[in-house]
Amino acid sequence: MSRNLLLRLSLVLLLVSCDSTGDFEGRARQVAAEWQGSAADRAWRTGFVPLGVLNPYGWITGRLPSWANRSAHNKAWQLAVTLPSQAPSPAPVRWPDGTVSRVPLVSAAAAFAEVSGSSHLIEDPCPAKGCRRLVFTDVTLGSVPMETSRGTIQAPAWRFTAEGLDEPFFRVAVDPSVVTPRPQRVKGEHERVMAFDLVPGRPGDLLVRYGYGACEAVEKVLVHETDRVVVVGVEASPMPDRDTCPSILKSATATVTLARPLGDRLVLDSGSGLPVVQGLKR
Repeated sequence: MSRNLLLRLSLVLLLVSCDSTGDFEGRARQVAAEWQGSAADRAWRTGFVPLGVLNPYGWITGRLPSWANRSAHNKAWQLAVTLPSQAPSPAPVRWPDGTVSRVPLVSAAAAFAEVSGSSHLIEDPCPAKGCRRLVFTDVTLGSVPMETSRGTIQAPAWRFTAEGLDEPFFRVAVDPSVVTPRPQRVKGEHERVMAFDLVPGRPGDLLVRYGYGACEAVEKVLVHETDRVVVVGVEASPMPDRDTCPSILKSATATVTLARPLGDRLVLDSGSGLPVVQGLKR
């Protein structure tokens, strides 16, 4: 099951209202008008918007001895190297469309301070059973893959070498001042369309994944197009003779045909008014 679906399973069971075609057109025009040209639109298209947490850290593959994750969870850090306290020069970030941005970075010392600080999640102090010190002996500036609104990039990252581990511990080095958080849906609005993909060999078609309630009958997937966005929604109605419904979100896929190929237009969900990320397997 995808990450997006798991995050919303407990929240989107409430989709029992009927989305008629007329209601969809009005909502779609509103969504398009509010998004196009907004600050969120500009950031999504030209800024630095991570699709996950703003400054991730950890190990890339996670193929580690069992003690390493326990030690990291319990903040069992020890430095055996002096970390640079001065931020390096801005680093280039190459976007999938070929453009390059230079982004400011935080120092290695500042990055380490962020991840090694106190945490309310600590269960047992070290040394506890199976826990030992993570001793860091070196730090270098490298990069790690990151999913953003503009596609996958190699984000500048500090890579800390720890004794006894073949894989470095990383912290994304991009200064938070240039990072825009992914927009969140407004309370009371429900995500309907979760992901999309292009259909190979059929440039006018989109394959979309959508969610619906356990007691809803889905009638069709609807599309509203402008020059800059494509708004997708679901027409559904409550099933008759169903007084109570289980708290279950179901999902399905459908193919919709556009008036012209998607091109550089964004796909927006009519329910939340937010961009839909490409990739059904996310």
